[in-house]
Amino acid sequence: MVQNIIDVVIIGAGPAGLQAAVHAVRKKASVTVLGRIERSSLYWAHVENYLCIDGVKEGQELLETGINQIKRFGAKVLEEDVLHIDQNDSLFLIKTESGTDLQARSVIFATGTSRKKLKVKGEKELSGKGVSYCVDCDANFYRNVRVAVVGNESAAVDGALTLLGYASDVFLITKGLTVTNELKEKLNSSNVKVLDENWVKEITGVNMVDGLILEDEENLDVEGIFIELGAKGAIELATNLGVQLDQETFTHIDTDKKQKTNIAGIFAAGDISGQPYQMAKAVGEGCVAGWEAANYSLKKKRS
Repeated sequence: MVQNIIDVVIIGAGPAGLQAAVHAVRKKASVTVLGRIERSSLYWAHVENYLCIDGVKEGQELLETGINQIKRFGAKVLEEDVLHIDQNDSLFLIKTESGTDLQARSVIFATGTSRKKLKVKGEKELSGKGVSYCVDCDANFYRNVRVAVVGNESAAVDGALTLLGYASDVFLITKGLTVTNELKEKLNSSNVKVLDENWVKEITGVNMVDGLILEDEENLDVEGIFIELGAKGAIELATNLGVQLDQETFTHIDTDKKQKTNIAGIFAAGDISGQPYQMAKAVGEGCVAGWEAANYSLKKKRS
């Protein structure tokens, strides 16, 4: 289902994303925010170092207030993960986990940067040697071999389905899978081998991954393991569009003072654009990104 063209789509419902929504929608741009507030690091935080906050405030309370505020101003909120973003001429085509297709004139990445680890033996030692955190980045290196994907959400299922086009065998190791019915149906009708209610205990190998030991002590022979714990990462989505990362660590999206990236129509704000990882910085950058994305989109609409 393709909806009407949206002026600004914001990926991320933390302080940067919500502040961007405030400023974009107040400029009379149509705005849709994709994400869940509980995914924000602020959700679990206690805030007392933010200007004009007296005492300690709960992050959850602040984000819930922000969601209600942007809805009152006219923004739409979809509590969904983004699976893919493509560009078609001057429009961005966004596919969500429910199968919804959105078209946007501009996109703001405001998702934070955390990459969840399994924290099991062998993960750190074999990172980049068969342990990967990005299916779209590394799938091509695993042609015609056996691989495993670990995770319980949309990124894991989508990654496993993608790997079917490359690997000889794809295993999905999951415990308490929580995805939409649409994704679950695709998974059930695919050739992905689902190891349900199991988890990884250890990743084995000397110079490269050669297998996994599962919680039930089963040994699984694989040459690659993709750790996809949560939603599709912003870095992964952005780099597939050609968005430039910082040239020192390649862990953040490179932006200018107007929160613009090297791709026209794509902006970034908050932790995803670098340190310090503070609410004050996220809100300030969200303000600029929302303002600039709205100006960009409204100018495009008039041309």
